[in-house]
Amino acid sequence: MKVAVIMGGISTERDISLMSGTEVYNYLDKDKYEVVKVVIDEKKDVFTKIPEDTDFALLALHGMFGEDGTIQHALEILDIPYSGCDPLCSGMLMNKNVTKKMLRDSGLPTAPWTVTKSIEEIDYDCIEEIGYPVFVKPNCGGSSVATFLVKNREDIEAAVRAGLEVDEFVMIEKYVKGVEHTSFVLDGEVFPTISITYQSEFFDREVKYAENGAVEEVVYLEEELENKVNEISEQIWKIFNCKGYIRADYIISGNDVNVLEINTLPGMTRTSLIPKSAAARGMSYSDLLDKLIESSLNN
Repeated sequence: MKVAVIMGGISTERDISLMSGTEVYNYLDKDKYEVVKVVIDEKKDVFTKIPEDTDFALLALHGMFGEDGTIQHALEILDIPYSGCDPLCSGMLMNKNVTKKMLRDSGLPTAPWTVTKSIEEIDYDCIEEIGYPVFVKPNCGGSSVATFLVKNREDIEAAVRAGLEVDEFVMIEKYVKGVEHTSFVLDGEVFPTISITYQSEFFDREVKYAENGAVEEVVYLEEELENKVNEISEQIWKIFNCKGYIRADYIISGNDVNVLEINTLPGMTRTSLIPKSAAARGMSYSDLLDKLIESSLNN
């Protein structure tokens, strides 16, 4: 089977994608697969760089033109099977506003929020109702790019301005104090939960990718709380009609669980969260990649 590892891309998360893709390429079993690297530098590369005889595209892209359903549409046009969710699911989950609306309407817990597409349309009354502090972040961004913890009205405009430089819409979301956790779901099966602890005020880009920036470890929560997290992850999988695999991120405060976001193409370096969760089930990184391919092909 010829597997093309697609990496790079045109988003603000390109550097993270190159790290994920290189690691995936290195750990794919070369005895099982003929593996080729495909680095996307511009959109048309999807049609010019992927070999015509590719049997499967393993996506290691992040952000725009990776997780938003665009490249998934292109691969379907080329009739090349690919890893992860389909175009519709990918597009919905890339858009945090749409994701949170569907979570809320499905009765799943998520923090209050508002969005704006301009400085002039910032709804300060709504923000006051939500209550400070708030997170200000790109609606369709990831990897904590242009993400700010804002504690007062005076700092909102500058944070929104920075967010609008990388996205059409900016989300303003209530800050919920608690411990961040993540839940890996593979082909509908929920894997062990991972907690993320750090010394800074929030899991920003510097902490997220710095060596020893955060402590990420498998945790076994109290049974009732663990069941709640797993049940929410299972519901998310069904509500959005996910395929292949996803990572759902949460803030847990006491017994309260709030969904932060859902990632359809999360980081895939060997030390990323998903491989750590899989390792807790005794699954090596190479075995995990085999399962990602298998589950995607079977959907």
